[in-house]
Amino acid sequence: MNVSSIVVKTTPEHLHDVISDINAIDLCEVHFNDDEGRIVVTIEGEDISGQMELMKEIQALPNVFTANLSYSYCEDELQKGLDQIRDSSPVSEKLK
Repeated sequence: MNVSSIVVKTTPEHLHDVISDINAIDLCEVHFNDDEGRIVVTIEGEDISGQMELMKEIQALPNVFTANLSYSYCEDELQKGLDQIRDSSPVSEKLK
């Protein structure tokens, strides 16, 4: 499973509308907000590109000033990267 966290900024008077709009997007969930209009959202997806599309959808919502990636964990992509490092390592050549 791949999970990303983003921080969304809106105005206090639009906070509840923006939260409702975000929660209406599949695979997005609001976990925290404050009275100043900051909202913490998690996004799930198959890969990082799908998650970035969801973030762009949130960025395009009415009354959203910013939506910035805070954290991303992509289990499959992490394993692929580790495999590539292992396979290209000079040490792995000596072990073969």
